[in-house]
Amino acid sequence: MYSQEILIPPEVSLEVSGNIVKVKGPKGELERKFETKTEKGSVKIEKVENKVRVSSESENRKVKALVGTIIAHIRNMIIGVTKGFVYKLRGVYSHFPFNIKVEPDKVLILNFLGERAPRVAKRVEGVEVKVDGLEITLTGIDKEKVGLMANRLELATRITARDRRTFQDGIYLISASEGE
Repeated sequence: MYSQEILIPPEVSLEVSGNIVKVKGPKGELERKFETKTEKGSVKIEKVENKVRVSSESENRKVKALVGTIIAHIRNMIIGVTKGFVYKLRGVYSHFPFNIKVEPDKVLILNFLGERAPRVAKRVEGVEVKVDGLEITLTGIDKEKVGLMANRLELATRITARDRRTFQDGIYLISASEGE
């Protein structure tokens, strides 16, 4: 038998029903359905007093990895509903100055490399985007969604037809942390 546990803070309420985990905290509510079966065995998620236990009858390494992954996701959900996540990105240019504009459903990067058409990054629901010059701050309670938005901004300014050593213009992640 292999198992791992994580402590639930007092300000967080957590519900487990089968393979669905719901976490509620001061910043919001998250729900996630986990895949608990592999070809080598299955994993059981249960709430025991003020802890969450993820366990398996199998000692197979793939099953152990699945147990660790589920624990890490639940830990990130708890951190998200208590503190949130903050990712900071910075726009860098050496050739053409560009501007970043936030709209309700997308983020526009204007005049990137002198291009007339703006580059577009579709916004992710549940992620707040703040722009101060070329500094971008992303905040949210779901770590995966905040990371996805950061990735979309980086990919929107990806340069393919030029030498990356010379043209280092773009938007890059500079810090990822838990908020307050």
